Amino acid sequence: MSALFRRKPTQAEGADGGSKTTGNAVLSFIFELIQVAAVSLAIIIPVRYFLIQPFYVKGASMEPSFFDHEYLIIDELSYRFNDPERGDIVVFRYPPDPKQYFIKRVVGLPGETVEVNDDGVKVYNDEHPNGWMLDESFYLGEEYETSPTRRTLTLKSGEYFVLGDNRASSLDSRFFGAIKRSDVVGKVWLRGWPFDRWKVFDRPEYALDAS
Repeated sequence: MSALFRRKPTQAEGADGGSKTTGNAVLSFIFELIQVAAVSLAIIIPVRYFLIQPFYVKGASMEPSFFDHEYLIIDELSYRFNDPERGDIVVFRYPPDPKQYFIKRVVGLPGETVEVNDDGVKVYNDEHPNGWMLDESFYLGEEYETSPTRRTLTLKSGEYFVLGDNRASSLDSRFFGAIKRSDVVGKVWLRGWPFDRWKVFDRPEYALDAS
C-alpha cells in the first residue's frame, strides 16, 4: 500500500518561519494601533479645541441656574459664525486675568447702555431710548435678590455686559466692566453632570416691558 506523507520542516525551518510570522503579526498590530490613534486624534482634537469643551462650575455666582461642582459642555462653534445675544450664558476669559475663565449671562449688547439698580436691569438702545426693564424672573425665580451694587455703563462696539444670575454673590460687569467679543470662548450648550440635572440650554425669550 502506498501512502503520501507531508515532509515535516526541520527545526531550523520551523523556527525561521514562526519568527517571520510573529514579527509580521506584531508589525501589523502596531500599524493598526497607529491608524486608530491617528483617526481618533483627527476627530477628537478638532472637536475638543474648535467645537466643544468641558468646563467645571466653581462657586455660587450662577445659582439657581448652575450650582457648584456641575459639569458643562461649551459650544465653541456657534460664535465663529454669530455673535453672542442677550440671554446667552457664556464662558469668557476674565479681563484682569485671562488665565481664569468665568461663566455669566449676557444682558447688554454692543452700543446699548445698561443700568443695574435695585429694580433690576434696564437697557437703553435705539429702539427704546427711554429704556426697558428685563424680565428675568423666569430663570432667576420670582423671589430673586436684586443687585446690591448699582452700575450704569455704555457699551462700545464689540463689548458686552454680563451678570451672574446670583446678583448678590457674583463678580461681573458691575465690577470689572464690559467684556470684549474676543474674550468670549463659547456659550453653554448642556449640563452633563449631575445626571438628574442634565439639560440642553436654549436662548431665553425675554418679555420686555417698555417704560
